[in-house]
Amino acid sequence: MSSNTHGCECQTLNHRIEEQTCVSVAECYQCGKCSAGCPLAEEMDYPPSQVLRMLQIGTPDLEDKVLRSMSIWLCLTCETCIARCPQEVDFPKVMDYLRGEALKRGIANPKARDIIAFHRAFLDSIRTTGRLYEVGLIVDYKARTRHLFQDILLAPWMFLAGKLHIFPEMIKGKKQMSRIFSGTLKKKKEEPR
Repeated sequence: MSSNTHGCECQTLNHRIEEQTCVSVAECYQCGKCSAGCPLAEEMDYPPSQVLRMLQIGTPDLEDKVLRSMSIWLCLTCETCIARCPQEVDFPKVMDYLRGEALKRGIANPKARDIIAFHRAFLDSIRTTGRLYEVGLIVDYKARTRHLFQDILLAPWMFLAGKLHIFPEMIKGKKQMSRIFSGTLKKKKEEPR
């Protein structure tokens, strides 16, 4: 088998997905119901069933195409695909793994920059306060993307409508939340590639 520079020489990406998520992409028999029901399939470079097929084939060039695709960043994890799938292939879980793998390898699609910035800002908000702090999320996202004045006129209306709070609400178990993040990050660092 050919060498994969980003993982075990004997393991394809679909095997690592199964190891890490307990989802077997081999169970997909290409009925296409996931793609037919996906609200964003038309926007994706590869619809869900095609992503699964590319992973099933498992060649390094197809794996690379999947990891560099915009499809993995457009997935809403709405679970329409798994609800329609006769094999119950948990495609959102696969997509989540693929996003992490693309970030780890540093090959995320450049067009996904704003999506990644939002994802990181969201997690930073949860890590800091234990729950979503909208103002902190907005400030962090704007700083990461440099979209400083985009939607700026919405802020006063949202504040007056009670949708934005100046100060964050902190949860009681903030130390436990911090341990969850630390443990997850430690586990990620220990995982073999």
